[in-house]
Amino acid sequence: MPKSTESAEDRLIARYFRPLATAPGAFGLIDDAAALTPPPGCDLVLTTDGVIAGVHFFPDDPPAMVGRKALRMNLSDLAAKGARPLGFLLSVALPEGFGEAWLGAFAAALADDAAHYGCPLYGGDTDHTPGPISVSIFAFGAVPQGKMVHRSTARPGDRIVVTGTIGDAAIGLQLRRERTLARRWGLSEAAAAQLENRYLLPQPRNALAGAVLQYASAAIDVSDGLVGDLGKLCRASSVAADIDVATVPLSDAARAAIAAEPALLETALTGGDDYEIVLTLAPEKLDGFRTAAAAAGVAVTEIGGVQAGEGTRFLHEGKALTFTRASYSHF
Repeated sequence: MPKSTESAEDRLIARYFRPLATAPGAFGLIDDAAALTPPPGCDLVLTTDGVIAGVHFFPDDPPAMVGRKALRMNLSDLAAKGARPLGFLLSVALPEGFGEAWLGAFAAALADDAAHYGCPLYGGDTDHTPGPISVSIFAFGAVPQGKMVHRSTARPGDRIVVTGTIGDAAIGLQLRRERTLARRWGLSEAAAAQLENRYLLPQPRNALAGAVLQYASAAIDVSDGLVGDLGKLCRASSVAADIDVATVPLSDAARAAIAAEPALLETALTGGDDYEIVLTLAPEKLDGFRTAAAAAGVAVTEIGGVQAGEGTRFLHEGKALTFTRASYSHF
């Protein structure tokens, strides 16, 4: 009998990734490219982000969490633009001996999230690498034409609102590096696990995308830290902002850690990996946004206001804080 011409890579794609390619335009991953027709009257919103072992996650982090994190980072970007997810492309670089058990758990978690968020796989690439595992995702969503929420459109007089809680993931990363810190900070096992889980598993606010689209004048997802990302928004909008640090929402676990080690306040404000949304909106829209957020099951907190001028001030007990590093940066 003739030997099959199907390569090991073809079999890997068919086994692990074809089940994620549920959209008709993905063609079951048997073609060189996919096709996507935007919904009528909509613009496509495009974003890309990736993770590398030893940089964005620990090599022994659960593969399911790696897969979910890689997709959810991109979903968070779409949420901050007010976009509904449509799908994603996936590129994975795997080292020798990566193990199909790792890939199976990774792909199964991706499949769950793709179904949950309505964001199917359209295609991608698989490669061998002499370096660590690398995962890159290119995601796309849709907004009504001309309605994408920018970071450059905040206005003086706007109020500033943030979703969820800030700082859990950055403090959780410190615990992941040194678990004995939990005892030093007096954290219960449940509190320490909550913080670590926020580092491992982002909770993108896609349920709130419609409300962001309807109410926000400007928005950005908080991936590199509240201080740095709000600063990016203000620079793009040519405005200034004052933030009352006492109003920045913290979880009970983060608050307990900061009470034990006050220097962690800077970690919480600048460390990143929150994957929340910070947005600006006109004062008269605040109540409507709060109502929409409550209906979506997402907590939101007003933390300050936008003024004419330049610069972002984080005020603690009436004094402007200074930070060693305003945000996470690769360079």
